[in-house]
Amino acid sequence: MGLEDIPIVAESADAGLTGNAAAVLREVAAQLARLTASGEGGAIDLTALPLTPADRDWLAAQLGQGEVEITLRTGGESTLREAAYPGVWWVRHHNEAGTLVSELIEVCHIPEIVPAHPADIQSGLERLNIRLDDLN
Repeated sequence: MGLEDIPIVAESADAGLTGNAAAVLREVAAQLARLTASGEGGAIDLTALPLTPADRDWLAAQLGQGEVEITLRTGGESTLREAAYPGVWWVRHHNEAGTLVSELIEVCHIPEIVPAHPADIQSGLERLNIRLDDLN
C-alpha cells in the first residue's frame, strides 16, 4: 500500500457543529438581558449539555475574552474568565488531579466563588492583628 492508496477526506471548518452552541449563546443573551433588567443572574452547566469540541470552540470564539481572568487554587484549580461581554463568565473547575469536573457559563456581576466568605474575612483579621501585635 502506497501513499496514493490512503483516502483523503476534507471537512469544512464547521464540521462537528451541532447547533447546540448557538442555542447556548441565545440563552446567554437571555440571561444577560435578565441580569440587566432585574439583577438576577444565572448559569449554564456546559458539562450537562451535548456539546462537541467544535461546539465548545465555536462558543468560546463567539464569547471572546474580556479584561478579567481569575485563578483560584483550592481543592484543585478553578479559572474564571470574563467574556468579551461584561457579566458573562466562563468558569472551569478542576480537581486536585487536574481533571475537569465542572464547566459553566455564569451570567452575573461576579461569580459567587470569588468574594471572600465572612468567616474567612474574620480569620484574616485575627491573623493580621496577631501580626500587628508581633510588630510592637
